[in-house]
Amino acid sequence: MLQFLVGTLVSLVSIGLHALATVVAIGFARSAGLRHTARPRSHLIGVMMATAVVLMVAHMLEVLVWAAAYGIVGATAVENGLLYFAFVNYTTLGYGDVTPVREWRLIGPLTAMNGVLLFGWSAAVLFEVLRKTLDHLEAAEAPGFTKS
Repeated sequence: MLQFLVGTLVSLVSIGLHALATVVAIGFARSAGLRHTARPRSHLIGVMMATAVVLMVAHMLEVLVWAAAYGIVGATAVENGLLYFAFVNYTTLGYGDVTPVREWRLIGPLTAMNGVLLFGWSAAVLFEVLRKTLDHLEAAEAPGFTKS
């Protein structure tokens, strides 16, 4: 039961970080996406790259939170590499070369579940930013972005 409690708490922290990153990414995309530009393709690329970078930084911070939690509860030996173990679990890579101690076997799947959820969330944010920026470029009648 302790594994579920810890996993839930760390997941909530990760979700909170991701919500904050989403607000930052959307705010940036809105302000940048609504600017008029002479180079709409470069503008779109810039907006998408900036959004992706904000979301990637969020994912890295979330992995650091998981690694810290692993260290606090002693989920695996520190010499095994807590950050590496967290990345492998969070990304669902699952190499299996580092394993948790028996008492914390469920922490990996809980981390993976959190990672999958937040990667899906990031994909949705990226898609929405792309859609809104394309809509703006079309409304501004940017060359190459009109329906006609």
